[in-house]
Amino acid sequence: MTEQNAEQKAWWDISRFHYHLPEELIARYPASERRSSRLLMLNGASGRVVDRRFTDLPGLVSSKDLLVLNDTRVIRARLYGRKSSGGRCELLIERILDSTRAAAQIKASRAPKPGHRLSIGEGSQRVTAMVERREEDFFILSFSLPVAEVLRSEGQVALPPYLRRGSESVDEQRYQTVYARRSGAVAAPTAGLHFDRALIAQLRASGVDTARLTLHVGAGTFQPVRKTDVRCHRMHPEWLEVPPSVCAQVAKTRSSGGRVIAVGTTVVRALETAASSGRLKPYTGETRLFIYPGYRFRVVDALLTNFHLPGSSLLMLVCAFAGTDHTLSAYTHAIEHRYRFYSYGDAMLVSPQPGARAELP
Repeated sequence: MTEQNAEQKAWWDISRFHYHLPEELIARYPASERRSSRLLMLNGASGRVVDRRFTDLPGLVSSKDLLVLNDTRVIRARLYGRKSSGGRCELLIERILDSTRAAAQIKASRAPKPGHRLSIGEGSQRVTAMVERREEDFFILSFSLPVAEVLRSEGQVALPPYLRRGSESVDEQRYQTVYARRSGAVAAPTAGLHFDRALIAQLRASGVDTARLTLHVGAGTFQPVRKTDVRCHRMHPEWLEVPPSVCAQVAKTRSSGGRVIAVGTTVVRALETAASSGRLKPYTGETRLFIYPGYRFRVVDALLTNFHLPGSSLLMLVCAFAGTDHTLSAYTHAIEHRYRFYSYGDAMLVSPQPGARAELP
């Protein structure tokens, strides 16, 4: 093997996180029922995988465990409009900054410049959005009406591009968790889509506690890592809040010998951001935390997650937790056994590889 080939196979090379997925395994629509998904269990210590159903979950957790949920609510973040020149444009709201301002991606034949006005809607319902400036991949827009009002009247659910379809009536309900509460996400925290109210009630009846934090998932979650060296990737900022109650619940779980189980990669990033000082503390603000192999997890003991895109930061997080080889081997098993992939697909319950944890004091 040449030195160049050896370098290409280094752990940080983006090619380490790619796999081939047959198109027919992309779940373009949700399952008939939320709880009807399959569940692949991955033991990060041994690499062993076990095929289960999501309805088996109550029997796979104990009354000492804590399920941490992301209660963000998906907004209708996609808007269509026209530039002052008459050309069409598509807006994808990334974050609402205040009542009338937002950060957005804009798709148009030519990118609008500061001072340009975009028209959204028709007739008396028409709204204008003025481009204030550009920041990295996003435009800062000032709307003539409150942003939340514009999205309610003119917006559409921004489905992930790999679904290759526009939003439909089914997505208004199913691309939203049953416990969604705080509006602000562009994309759903998809691991939570498998829970229905009856399953949550069943878990609570068996003594399993739940905690809720908020991380508003941004449009950047759809973006692949484009750097050959993944360590050079920079995450888009996302707003989160870990309240004092969650910190108290985690401490109680620790003292009783239970596990902190993150429902989704967004929960992992929120908890780990709040524990970045070495101790879990309440946190409100933005995060750019990028978790890739070599990271030591301070809070999370197990991860419930969906199957993620090749070369994505979300896949790298799972690889950091369970090991790259074990994770990709589990993905190979899932492909061979015809699991459904991505946002509307099946789930995994993952335990950590040896050395993944850095214990909190």
